[in-house]
Amino acid sequence: MRDVRVRLVSESGLETEVRVGDHVTRCDEPADKGGTDTGPTPQETLLAALGACEAITLRMYASRKGWALEDAKVHLTAAFVDGVYVIKRQLTLEGDLDEEQRARLHEIANRCPVQRAITGEVRIEDV
Repeated sequence: MRDVRVRLVSESGLETEVRVGDHVTRCDEPADKGGTDTGPTPQETLLAALGACEAITLRMYASRKGWALEDAKVHLTAAFVDGVYVIKRQLTLEGDLDEEQRARLHEIANRCPVQRAITGEVRIEDV
């Protein structure tokens, strides 16, 4: 896995530059939170990572099985509810799939590496 490097890019704002290998993107906060809204928030980026991982995992699994998955759409929202970060997901599977295949793909989405990372034990160590 490539290193992720993040740095503040404004003296007083909240905009950050995110580098992953040769890829560069931004994270920020909306103006009403003190940012300049030049990119998604860190929480939105987490949801994007989860959704992308699920869609990729589903494509790989369906391809390996020879299933007719034409598209996988992942719609995610999240909020803190009584101190717990609750992510709500709507998964839409398109293609000529039977109910058993659809059920299995829902199970597989729950096993993507990002979901396993954020729902399992996580330790952050300073180096």
